[in-house]
Amino acid sequence: MANVNREALMADKKRVVVKIGSSSLQHKETGDLDYTKLDVLVRELCNLKNRGMDVVLVTSGAIAVGQKAILPQRAKEEDNPIAVKQACAAVGQARLMMIYQKIFAEYNQEAAQILMTKNTIVDNLNRYNARNTFEELFKLGVIPIVNENDTIATYEIEIGDNDTLSAIVASLVEADSLILLSDIDGLYTDDPRTNPNAEYIEVVTELTDELMEMGKGSTGSSVGTGGMMTKMQAAKIACSTGVDMVIANSKDIKVIHRILSGQNIGTLFLSHKDEKFDLPLYVQQMHAH
Repeated sequence: MANVNREALMADKKRVVVKIGSSSLQHKETGDLDYTKLDVLVRELCNLKNRGMDVVLVTSGAIAVGQKAILPQRAKEEDNPIAVKQACAAVGQARLMMIYQKIFAEYNQEAAQILMTKNTIVDNLNRYNARNTFEELFKLGVIPIVNENDTIATYEIEIGDNDTLSAIVASLVEADSLILLSDIDGLYTDDPRTNPNAEYIEVVTELTDELMEMGKGSTGSSVGTGGMMTKMQAAKIACSTGVDMVIANSKDIKVIHRILSGQNIGTLFLSHKDEKFDLPLYVQQMHAH
């Protein structure tokens, strides 16, 4: 494996996208939000902002929050699963945002909400407008909170998972780093949950076909939509568009500043900008799930 000086690599990072998965935000036992983790997450992001960085948060959890709020009493899952999911998203999106706004306000930080679908990226005018909105928010010192627009997204227009979404956002805003926080320590040669001989990979210098294949056989928690496959897809998008990416474990949210101060945490994917990589085309051809 290549020896990389992470400290030097991270020293000049100016714009970071952080993605946090739904299983990282909830208490396993109840499915309710873990406010301690949320608080630490927000504090970390505000502190990066205070260091002079532009910060974007890509968050999961809206559907789960909505489910907790409305499903037990009213809707039956079998009514119409897609409509129920979208109704849950509509309720959950507002609730989740309210909680984020509240915690960000404790650190005198404004947060904004941006909801995206595939069309945001594939359509030239939409993409141009979205990029301008992000740039304006950065200029105003606001932290954008991004999610898929699950209230209207259907199979045709959904990106389908937040790993991929966060890489698309990182690429769109020309971030220089992307941190994926989930319930694994990084990339392994096989699923460490089932294979005790799986080896941990510290640095990926090149996304080989073999590595991309490795992602195919695994999906993580019951809560999230992404497994290793979506993380490899995210790596492909990020690395091809010049964004260094790190996969790390969210059990301690404070890894965010440690990663950005160059500590050897998580699997680092080194970017190789590919001038031929066409993001809108790639997104258009992507099959959700």
